[in-house]
Amino acid sequence: MEGPSFKEQQFKVRENLIVDAANQLLADKGFDLMTMDDVAAAVGVSKGILYKHFPSKESLAAAAMVRVLRGALGAIEALPPEMSAVEKLKAALRWTLESRLAGGLPLLPSGSASLQTSLMTSMEYVGAIFRMNGVVTGLVEQAVRAGDLRGDIPAEVMVHSIYSRTCDPALDFLRRGGRYADADLVAHLVSIAFDGLTARS
Repeated sequence: MEGPSFKEQQFKVRENLIVDAANQLLADKGFDLMTMDDVAAAVGVSKGILYKHFPSKESLAAAAMVRVLRGALGAIEALPPEMSAVEKLKAALRWTLESRLAGGLPLLPSGSASLQTSLMTSMEYVGAIFRMNGVVTGLVEQAVRAGDLRGDIPAEVMVHSIYSRTCDPALDFLRRGGRYADADLVAHLVSIAFDGLTARS
């Protein structure tokens, strides 16, 4: 069986470059301010070529989110099997925050109807988000059974609380202040997410 042709390989390489650029622009500017002109200029292609890969800004943002979800799932799956569920959850949050600091995590608005429609009609995105939810929910439930997370809070609430930490604006605000190293900021936010703010005796 023959592999992809040179033209098909070129198309795929260019598509990856487009998603890379979109990831960076979405992280820097956000979905509302990013334009397809921005993406085309960042990659060095015409807008016509860009639209051959992605028919809309929404479809490009969906591809960027699929890339992030797959990266997060890959990071979780690469963790040592002997690691406890709660430590895997902490490691996943660390990975996400470090990705944000590296400019590789898109910031998408939850209120954009066109974007939400594009996401919900993307089979790749829906499949990735269902898989992610299953993995994270499973880890939360394991951690509860092990006594490492509270059993009086529904697993769904804890899952979405962890998700919300991935876009915590405190990370960007404190980083701009320049008083903390990136690694320290990540460690502090992960600790707060899982240990809270209450002093322990």
